[in-house]
Amino acid sequence: MANAASGMAVNDDCKLKFQELKAKRTYRFIVFKIDEKQKQVVVEKLGEPALTYEDFTASLPENECRFAIYDYDFVTQENCQKSRIFFIAWSPDTARVRSKMLYASSKDRFKRELDGIQVELQATDPSEMGLDVIRGRAN
Repeated sequence: MANAASGMAVNDDCKLKFQELKAKRTYRFIVFKIDEKQKQVVVEKLGEPALTYEDFTASLPENECRFAIYDYDFVTQENCQKSRIFFIAWSPDTARVRSKMLYASSKDRFKRELDGIQVELQATDPSEMGLDVIRGRAN
């Protein structure tokens, strides 16, 4: 079913891969893109569990918008192993205006499809989603 605001559907594979990340920890991250021809959000890249945050940020295009999920593992001050699932709306200043509007109008519906997101970040520049920002928001 398409979103009235943007006309973007969500490919079932997006939900499936997100469930695998959440339940089985099959991936460290997932990058999603809007396929304008198919008028839907699709999976663009899956990051293996061994990949780092730097690998994740390197997989986001410099001049194009993307949605991404990142599974961040950390240890609390009480020495407990924890993890947070981040939803990152990547919308660089250098992206096309039409693209930014399309991603902005599709974001909320897409996010609702993915049940289990714990933290949301909006980033227009790599510094807005640096590892220090992620660490700060995870607690």
